[in-house]
Amino acid sequence: MKKSIGLVELKSIPIGIEVADTMLKTANVELILANPICPGKYVIIVSGNVGSVENAIKAGKDKAGIFLIESHVINNIHEDVIPALTGTIEPVNIKSIGCIETISALTAIKAGDIALKSSNIELIEIRLARGLGGKGFIVMCGDIASINSAIKSCTNELQESGEITSTSSIASPHRDLINKLM
Repeated sequence: MKKSIGLVELKSIPIGIEVADTMLKTANVELILANPICPGKYVIIVSGNVGSVENAIKAGKDKAGIFLIESHVINNIHEDVIPALTGTIEPVNIKSIGCIETISALTAIKAGDIALKSSNIELIEIRLARGLGGKGFIVMCGDIASINSAIKSCTNELQESGEITSTSSIASPHRDLINKLM
């Protein structure tokens, strides 16, 4: 069965911790992330099969009550999204890099999934709202044509929501920049 991820964002850190516990006790899911994010919010990301993730998200929403900001389930997530969220990807040969900044954590995850599915790129990182004022961003690598294709796909698919704030692509980035991004 294909893997899904679910995200719950709350406006209370103590309630967020309680919601994470409820989600884990309700369904057979793996906790990917449960952290405070800027500004004073809490995000929970779980993964598993579709039914388990949907059950966990429903339980989380019910427990969160008035503290819920948003929730979402992404089915058939690309297998490299979770390693990019947890910072466990180590690209070998970086020819070009691209970056997409989003207005929310959820949109950064969506952008990473779209980029991976639409183009021959590798995600270096998906960063969610920590020290970013609630924004998110993805950093990817590959050849410049693939980077530009991924950016175009994300922009086309997410432009209606207006949640992409900026993008960039850099051919042959300086090695010192590459070292800082890793």
